[in-house]
Amino acid sequence: MDIYQSSIRPILFSVLKADPEWLHHQTFRILSWFEQNSDRPPSQWVQSRLQQTYCLKHAAMEQTLWGLNFPNPLGLAAGFDKDGMAARLWGHLGFGFAELGTVTLHAQPGNPRPRLFRLLQDKAVLNRMGFNNQGAEALAQRLAAGKVESLEHNPQRSHSIIPLGINLGKSKVTPLEAAAADYLGSFRQLQDLGDYFVVNVSSPNTPGLRSLQDSAQLRVILETLQQENNAQKPILVKIAPDLEWDAIADVIQLAQTYQLAGIVATNTTIRRDGLKTQRIEATGKPVTEEAGGISGAPVRQRSTEVIRFIYQQTQGQLPIIGVGGIFTAEDAWEKITAGASLIQVYTGWIYEGPWMIRRILQGLVDKVEERGLTSISQAVGLAGFKAK
Repeated sequence: MDIYQSSIRPILFSVLKADPEWLHHQTFRILSWFEQNSDRPPSQWVQSRLQQTYCLKHAAMEQTLWGLNFPNPLGLAAGFDKDGMAARLWGHLGFGFAELGTVTLHAQPGNPRPRLFRLLQDKAVLNRMGFNNQGAEALAQRLAAGKVESLEHNPQRSHSIIPLGINLGKSKVTPLEAAAADYLGSFRQLQDLGDYFVVNVSSPNTPGLRSLQDSAQLRVILETLQQENNAQKPILVKIAPDLEWDAIADVIQLAQTYQLAGIVATNTTIRRDGLKTQRIEATGKPVTEEAGGISGAPVRQRSTEVIRFIYQQTQGQLPIIGVGGIFTAEDAWEKITAGASLIQVYTGWIYEGPWMIRRILQGLVDKVEERGLTSISQAVGLAGFKAK
């Protein structure tokens, strides 16, 4: 029995109706303590128990991408650990990689509260957080300190047992015409500390940000970052699910021109059609009048369609991180066979709980074995050339 789904979630979500952002902060109070005390016996014992409970290691789930070794293809999406407070713990919870951020050059509080809402009937979340974070310098200091501490206790181990990505956003105070310099400022401080980087130009919660997906503006950002990328770190771009096919094709062309490592598909959606939830209880307003992006089940199909389109257009030559509406192994398999080499979860993990990671990975192992494959990488794009 999954105690999270049978007891904890119903009590928190439906009985207590606990504020989502308050719960998030309480979770990080606990995780931060374990992160800061990871070298002490109590924390080490807990981490060992977490690994035994939530992790599933299987050779068929392992793959190498961009020279990085991923123990499994299931990662934590950006937005959950914005400030790297639990950077070294995500592998203990079963994730194969984690993407920190979104981080901006300047620290910023984000949008006014309330700004995070559950849409229970839709298995979705509406957020308008607005890139609240402590800034690139603070994240750099935290990751650098963690790296030193890890090396002191185990010189053979890198700063993380799983690859860490860093999601870069534009500071709200920075004008759109200065966006490239803003992204560059963050990248300069963090480039030695992240295993890969994602240029986030697709959040709906920073005014004008999505306009940076336009070919002319995105070109300047990518060129600026690649000129600085002396260590040749993998750089990807994260796109919105609401782009038209022609616009996605333009992004693909830019990604190829500037030798990006891949594309993250997709961010949250600003569409409201098809939702069962009609009114946000916390504000009393119709969901159609609430600003923000929607994640979870409502974006599942569209994100998979975008993944398949990118895979088709690039003949599978441009790696894709697929994210949007993954709750089950079937959801994960659908995105992988559409063309995603890696996948990420956030909203699904909130709804399904910590045991979800192991369930999905076991389901993927079963699917790989059922089809006579030896590696999850062999499943990438198996259905990618079906009509979109």
